Amino acid sequence: MDLRTISWRIVSTAFVGSLLFVLSCGNNDDTLDTNSNPPTLPDLGQFELVPAYPNFSFTRPVDYQHAGDGSDRVFVVEQRGVITVFSDDTNTDQRTTFLDISGLVDDQSNEEGLLGLAFHPNYASNGFFYVNYTVNSPARTRISRFSVSAADPDQADPNSELILLEFSQPFGNHNGGQLGFGPDGFLYIAVGDGGSAGDPEENGEDLTTLLGSILRIDVDQTSGSLPYSIPADNPFAGNDQNIREEIFAYGLRNPWRFSFDAQTGQLWTGDVGQNAMEEINIIENGGNYGWNTTEGDLCFDPANNCNTEGITLPVLTYRHNQGDRSVTGGFVYRGTEQTALAGYYIYADFVSGRVWAADVSDLSSPSITQLVDSDLGISSFGVNGDQELFMCAFDGQIYRLNQVATPN
Repeated sequence: MDLRTISWRIVSTAFVGSLLFVLSCGNNDDTLDTNSNPPTLPDLGQFELVPAYPNFSFTRPVDYQHAGDGSDRVFVVEQRGVITVFSDDTNTDQRTTFLDISGLVDDQSNEEGLLGLAFHPNYASNGFFYVNYTVNSPARTRISRFSVSAADPDQADPNSELILLEFSQPFGNHNGGQLGFGPDGFLYIAVGDGGSAGDPEENGEDLTTLLGSILRIDVDQTSGSLPYSIPADNPFAGNDQNIREEIFAYGLRNPWRFSFDAQTGQLWTGDVGQNAMEEINIIENGGNYGWNTTEGDLCFDPANNCNTEGITLPVLTYRHNQGDRSVTGGFVYRGTEQTALAGYYIYADFVSGRVWAADVSDLSSPSITQLVDSDLGISSFGVNGDQELFMCAFDGQIYRLNQVATPN
């Protein structure tokens, strides 16, 4: 999700993002190794988006999670700083405020706020969960741990905050925000390049800053004064060159929504482009994803002669056409309700509202099928305890995919 892209989608509200879009235009459009127009798959059937919880509406929902504790509950994160919990039942009309930290959260710009939630793999026994949010004076991102209330499983203890990590944000956009525990038990954190347009501070390729990266930390161990430790196989662990050891991968512009494939463990990340191309990457230990030398598989910075040595190019890209302007990373579908989509990577564009399925069985030649052409600002994907897929949208609803029956 990008500041300028929100201004394209939410036409009922006047955002300053359109100014940033104008300022950011004009990058070099030389193709490096494009897969921007992949072949189309055979028809997977007709799909629609239907409200998953029609009795509820949310204010700018940006994350959907389950606690992994065997309950049927799900949690919706609102950008303003509120997390709501309720039963994963289409007919439910009862919900509870799990945590309200709106008094701490700075959500003054369109991309700031409470942006991510992750539950500890042992949440059922330790009650720990983690949030990613922005604060001001000075502007910075904060990663914190909270605990569930000992008296009520549907409420967090607001006084239990343990701040794990903070880092400065030079501009109000490109904050990333996703949190997630990998199959290795470590906490992964998506961090944007710090904002503005074109990465003016060159943060994407700067290993001395946390910006423009996917971070990985061990929250179950401490190290010196740090309330966490660095996994031994992080790519820069133990370096003596002032490189931030928390960095797992770098060269990212605004990694907006990542997910782990529940079957393979691969880490999929959507990375919002500047003004020409959107990209999806499989993140690997020590990977450099090119920003701001490249934008997707295009040359962004001619001054670097488009030197792609050491850069991992994306597995999926698409150009800014048909209104597509801001990728929302999704999930490889591992549920059971939509059998036609098994193993497909499902993702969307926040501006156009289109949703696609990518056949990624052969990463050298992925194929794309459009599932839905909606008018929704799809901000995030999530899965419930059964790995069924849900989507957050800025009309206030949580949606699910429904295959439309075709007449015989």
